[in-house]
Amino acid sequence: MWTHTAWPVSGDKLRGYAQWCNAVEGNTTFYAVPARRTVENWANQTDPDFRFVIKLPKTVTHERRLSGVDTELRQFLDTMEPLGSRMHALWAQLPSSFGPADLGALAMFFRGLPAGLPLAVEVRHPEFFTDESAAAQLERVLGRVGAEWVPFDTTVLFAAPAASPAEFEARSKKPRLPRRVKALTGAPIVRYHGRDDSEATVEGWRTWVEQTAEWLREGRSPTVFLHTPDNASSRDLARRFHDEVRTLVPELALLPDPAEAEPMTLF
Repeated sequence: MWTHTAWPVSGDKLRGYAQWCNAVEGNTTFYAVPARRTVENWANQTDPDFRFVIKLPKTVTHERRLSGVDTELRQFLDTMEPLGSRMHALWAQLPSSFGPADLGALAMFFRGLPAGLPLAVEVRHPEFFTDESAAAQLERVLGRVGAEWVPFDTTVLFAAPAASPAEFEARSKKPRLPRRVKALTGAPIVRYHGRDDSEATVEGWRTWVEQTAEWLREGRSPTVFLHTPDNASSRDLARRFHDEVRTLVPELALLPDPAEAEPMTLF
């Protein structure tokens, strides 16, 4: 997301967001495929090295469960083509019912994709996190095409009872799974969900700060997305996370320097 009522910007909202952060989750594509001209506008508002992690439509991942989707997939990739190098990964977020027995469908789906397309998969079936054999099977399927396994870390969100309606809603919708920190590729992607309390969120991400720094030292290029129950503070928290990683890896490039938004007036 790149819009929030708590993030006032002047002009194009994505251009304004890109002055704060250099990557974004393309969640809206899960619900509806935009017009190609909309994607062209996304490209025009961002630099060539800006990272879009674009989620596949739910018709592909949840309704068809990756089977019989050649036409839909071809149309979707054609729509996203204007992003060019900005397409950091095509992201398949799979339903919690998609388990080890469905890995054949995932392997077949991969065979129908263009060679060299950066791929990332998020699974939510508990067996992938509790059964070493199931995890190894998934890693083999992903490894054949150089795809990354995207962890969604909600352990801090579920570490204590909900303290607000926003936290209660988040807990009702987000998966409750063990934390996973293993990277499969040179471009790991992490999704981290905190709490309303920013300091609790910061304290909970210590593992990821250290892991991200280690990946950078290994020559990897990680992308980390920060969520909170209402996401109002997530943009600022993302920059704080980046700053903490830079204290461990000083050579990490600075984020863009955001321009001040023009104050709102009555006239």
